[in-house]
Amino acid sequence: MLMRTDPFREFDRLAQQVFGATTDRPTAMAMDAYRSGDDFLVHFDLPGIDPETIELDVERNVLNVRAERRSPAPEGAEVLVAERLTGTFTRQLFLGDTLDTERIDASYEAGVLTLRIPVAEQAKPRRIQISGGDSGRKQLTD
Repeated sequence: MLMRTDPFREFDRLAQQVFGATTDRPTAMAMDAYRSGDDFLVHFDLPGIDPETIELDVERNVLNVRAERRSPAPEGAEVLVAERLTGTFTRQLFLGDTLDTERIDASYEAGVLTLRIPVAEQAKPRRIQISGGDSGRKQLTD
C-alpha cells in the first residue's frame, strides 16, 4: 500500500471537526453556468455519485438539486483513509422568469450533471415591423 505524507492533511481534518465542517450537513457542489444561443447550461461536478440518488425539482422558479454519495466501504470495514466527502450535496438556483422551467433537460455523464434550460419564447429577441411611408401622412397643399 502506498501512503503519502502530507503534514497539512491532518490539520485540515482537525479543523473541519473543530469548526463544524462535517459531512453531516449538506455540502454545496461546484458548478459552471453560461448561456449558449437560446439555452442556459449548468454543469454540476458530482463525481462518484449514483445517478439514482440525484433529485431535481423546480418550484416557483427555484431549482433544487440534491445528490448523495455513500461510502464505498462496507459496514464494519476498517477505514484507513477517507478523504472523499460523503453525504448529501445540495445546490439551489433562482431562475428568472425568462427561462422555460417546463422544458429543462438533465443528463449525467462522467461525473457531471448537465442541465439545459431553454429561454422562454416570450423572452427571445424578436424583430418588430415598423410601418411607414406615405400611407399614414396627410399631404399639405398651397
